[in-house]
Amino acid sequence: MNRNTAPTSILFVCMGNICRSPLAEGIARVELREAGFANIRLDSAGTHDYHTGAPPDERARRVGSEIGCPIDDLRARRVEAGDFSRFDLILAADQANLAWLLQHSTSTSARIDLLLPWCGAAAGSQVPDPYYGQIEDFHRVAELLRSVMPGLVSRLREPA
Repeated sequence: MNRNTAPTSILFVCMGNICRSPLAEGIARVELREAGFANIRLDSAGTHDYHTGAPPDERARRVGSEIGCPIDDLRARRVEAGDFSRFDLILAADQANLAWLLQHSTSTSARIDLLLPWCGAAAGSQVPDPYYGQIEDFHRVAELLRSVMPGLVSRLREPA
C-alpha cells in the first residue's frame, strides 16, 4: 500500500484472536459501514494459534452484542504469510504483536502499525489484553476501540 493511498483491506491482530482483534474487527465493521466504507475488507487474526477455529471469548461476544457490534460469526485464526500481501493495512493491538508481525512480514506492500496510534491515539498507545480480567475489562477495551474509530474513518477519508 502506498502511504498516500487509502487501504482497501485491514487486518486487526492480537495474540490469540479471541479478545481484542475480533472486537476491533466487529466494531470497525459497524463503524465503517455507517461511515460509508462498506467495501473495505476486514478480518482479524492472532500471532499465536492457541484458539484456532474457536469463536471469540464469551465475554468479548457478550460485549460485542451489548454494544451492537456482534462478533459471534468470527473464528480464531493465526496470521498467515499470505496475509502480508492480502491486506493493505495490518494493525496490531500492542507492541509485542507488532514486533512479531514486523519479524514475520513477507511483504513490503502492507503497512504494519499499532492500532491505536494509527487511529490517532497517543504514540505507543496499546490495547490492553482483557483475557485474564473480568467482563469490565472487555467493556473498557471495547470503549477504547470505539473511541478511536472516528480516527480510523478520518484516516480512510484523508489518507495523505
